[in-house]
Amino acid sequence: MVLPLFPHRLFGYEWSVHQREVVNNQIHQAVLNRTGAGKVFGAQERESTDRRVRRTRRLIRQALVELILSKGYEAVTVTDIINRADVGRSTFYAHFTDKQEVLFSSLDELSELLRFTPGYRSETLFSFSLPIFEHLQEQRRLAQALLGRRGSIAVGTRGEQIMAAVVRDELLAALPGKATPPASLDMMVTCVTGAFMALLRRWADGELTGTPAEMDAAFRAVVLPGLEAVLAAAATTEAPAHPRM
Repeated sequence: MVLPLFPHRLFGYEWSVHQREVVNNQIHQAVLNRTGAGKVFGAQERESTDRRVRRTRRLIRQALVELILSKGYEAVTVTDIINRADVGRSTFYAHFTDKQEVLFSSLDELSELLRFTPGYRSETLFSFSLPIFEHLQEQRRLAQALLGRRGSIAVGTRGEQIMAAVVRDELLAALPGKATPPASLDMMVTCVTGAFMALLRRWADGELTGTPAEMDAAFRAVVLPGLEAVLAAAATTEAPAHPRM
């Protein structure tokens, strides 16, 4: 049964019960904002929303990883991901445009780890290698989905681009002072990137066995001697002086 609204006269105006509740709520909100309680509540609400967003994105990414390992990336559809993650279609598209963006988001998180590992930018070349192998050992299913045979070619290409940029930065940073970058810089970057990505792929797929420390040692033993020789030669070459105007 719907109760009627009973008007009341106050200072010549007719108020309904509903209208009084609206005003009371407005007054309550004003008090909260005035005292700072509203700001605290707002911060808590945002934090709760952020947690829900992170949880939803994590569920979607995990669903895609499981599907890739069971049927291969190319066979997976957005509907498959939605059903496995148990989220609504509108929820999926509120976070991602398609399945490739879901996969790229996992790769981007890995690249952030690579750039912010404690050893990154240290005096030792490619100190990112061991932390990456260690992280992927802890996340072997993710490693298989991203880098293994059942993964996406586009992800492999993007991974190589990210790795090449990091390798190039490290090689340039290793040059002393005004030394001119060697003409073979691009070839060096390609060789190092190719070696590291090949090791990661075969290790993720189980074709190579070894601990993260063993994989890191193998990578460094192969690439460092040649690189150090090239960098030492480049150190003896000074950058050409700029002509005076």
